[in-house]
Amino acid sequence: MSFLKNNISFGDRRLVGQYDAREKLEKILKSDRLSHSYLLTGPSGVGKTAFALTMAEAINGIDNLTDLKGTAESKKSSWFAHPDIHLFIPFPSKGENEIQPRIEMVAQDPYEIVDFAIRPALNSEKLSKNRRAFYPIDYYRSDIQPLMKYNPNEGRRTVVVITEIDTMRKEAANAFLKFLEEPSSRLVFILTATNTDQLLPTVISRCQQIRLNPLREEEIRNGLVQYDNKSEEDASFLARMADGNYALARYFDVNTLKQTRTEIIEFLRFSYTQDVPALLQIINDWNSKLNTENQIAVCNSIEQFLRDILVYREQNDSRLITNVDQLEVIKKFTASMNDARIIEMIEHLQDLKQLLYQNVQLKYIFTVLSMRFSSLMRGLDPLIDEKDAWKHLPALTEM
Repeated sequence: MSFLKNNISFGDRRLVGQYDAREKLEKILKSDRLSHSYLLTGPSGVGKTAFALTMAEAINGIDNLTDLKGTAESKKSSWFAHPDIHLFIPFPSKGENEIQPRIEMVAQDPYEIVDFAIRPALNSEKLSKNRRAFYPIDYYRSDIQPLMKYNPNEGRRTVVVITEIDTMRKEAANAFLKFLEEPSSRLVFILTATNTDQLLPTVISRCQQIRLNPLREEEIRNGLVQYDNKSEEDASFLARMADGNYALARYFDVNTLKQTRTEIIEFLRFSYTQDVPALLQIINDWNSKLNTENQIAVCNSIEQFLRDILVYREQNDSRLITNVDQLEVIKKFTASMNDARIIEMIEHLQDLKQLLYQNVQLKYIFTVLSMRFSSLMRGLDPLIDEKDAWKHLPALTEM
């Protein structure tokens, strides 16, 4: 008996986009040729956890995330209630007691952000400290390893979902590898990873990989309208700011981001002129009033604006512009930035987003960014080379 009926489309009740990956998995589930381990890879916010849990439900016949159209084999309402489906997330040191509330949140919404680095506290939007999560060996031995000896209770497989397996400590990864090398026919691992270069090559080789790509703008817009009750106008605006990340886009504040668009243009202008008092005013305001999600959105918005300048400079075609309502501003920037090294500016923005995820304060990052932008906008090398980034410290200590 196949795991998915021929008239059923995988993930058609909740997943956003990822149609290529869905089609690949549909063929696997309908063929009844299930592997013992799958590795779902892709950038943050594209639905790896949602995809993994939908797959787990399809394997054990649960009518929830995928509409089984009356063919459900389980009476359980979701993966969360099923005794043979187990979800694991990495946690920071001394964070064990915070795991269950986060898993319960995922049970309510598979796209919920429960990452400790982005959301260190569930009861506050304010970030208090960097909370890097991982799988220590003790966690693996006490919670994950015992499940590998279980036969399914009522499902067709015992399904173990381990998210962000790339954060597993080396000792735990080596222990886990032994089970991957000697798989049980009654056990299925569904692993997710954002940074596959941090995985043991032998772990990768033991898994069947399914790639989840960055979501297209229209897919995010449709998801925000269908699942998050956003208006078409707001959903279109947020989708442009999302950079392929649907999970994060849901937490962007539309009104705040629209208000900051004018400040973004001013930030670029003041970076060019190095108007320090004006720059510090904008940077300090962003630092105090924006949570991490909206700080990331500001970075995405600046990046989109820079891409518009680059496209207009190269193509001189307003139809290719995303921020079409700012066309006159884009034309003025283009006229004054003929030699600007815009691609390098965008690369700086992409790098600094990782620092924001690690809870480095925005005011420090953007102060340095404005210095580097000032040179790059003129087509010049920054005064301080990247390998000597520490030389920016005197400027930071004066803030």
